[in-house]
Amino acid sequence: MSSRSLEPAGETPRDFKSLRELILARRDDMPKRLVQVADYAVAHPQEIAFARVADLAQAAGVQPSTLVRFAQSLGYSGFSDLQAVFRAHARRRWPEYRERLEQLGEPDAADPADPSPAGLLAGFVHASRVSLDHLEQTVEPEALERCIALLCEARNIVLLGNRRVYPVALYLLYALRRLGVRAECLDNAGSLAERHADLLGEGDVVLAISFTPYAADTLALATAAAKGGARVVAITDSPFSPLTQLAETWLEVAETDHAGFRSLSATFALATTLAVAVAERRAHRP
Repeated sequence: MSSRSLEPAGETPRDFKSLRELILARRDDMPKRLVQVADYAVAHPQEIAFARVADLAQAAGVQPSTLVRFAQSLGYSGFSDLQAVFRAHARRRWPEYRERLEQLGEPDAADPADPSPAGLLAGFVHASRVSLDHLEQTVEPEALERCIALLCEARNIVLLGNRRVYPVALYLLYALRRLGVRAECLDNAGSLAERHADLLGEGDVVLAISFTPYAADTLALATAAAKGGARVVAITDSPFSPLTQLAETWLEVAETDHAGFRSLSATFALATTLAVAVAERRAHRP
């Protein structure tokens, strides 16, 4: 083992670009296990940002203590200190909408988007097509079946989605009710969402939807519902999403973006599938 590999870096990076450069520069001097962590961190920054230490250690093939050693070798006080840099990077990947508009067609961008209406339409159609193709190729039939089975067993289906995915929750509410399935939306009307979540329990199934950067309200309400005895299923974008720790089963959707804007094409396709499949199965069960 090289003693140099465990020496803290002279200056601890607080931005992802500098941190990535430091990891790559020091990789050859690291012991084998730290190299495994370094390679995993560079290849999976989003997972490093949001996953639990135990899950990351398993994915990287090391012990949890190795993650702490890796962080300290780079000058951080611990793994959570290092993780904060990855978390800030993940959130900056999706800036405020005004910033995204300002970046359209910038000449210094690596891949500037055509800001004309026709160019935008072509870009969004292409991104939607890629998202739908990916969903069709990667959705796990067993997970889809488990999700539908849980929703069919529910006394009451409770839909939870905030911010960008709120329209998906509203659409599911509309579709399920039109198909004769009892459902309600767990929103914050009257500032009663937290109280509503606390009242959920056995017989209720929460369908929670959240993508990076994960909505804190969605995670908090899903956690409260699960503590009360409700069962949770999730639609999310990564095995390392915080929702996967709460859900009995979950479905992965990775939406492709164009010019920093992600469509919901694949998510709506999956939502429609769930609504129709649940209603059809309920109609034919004995």
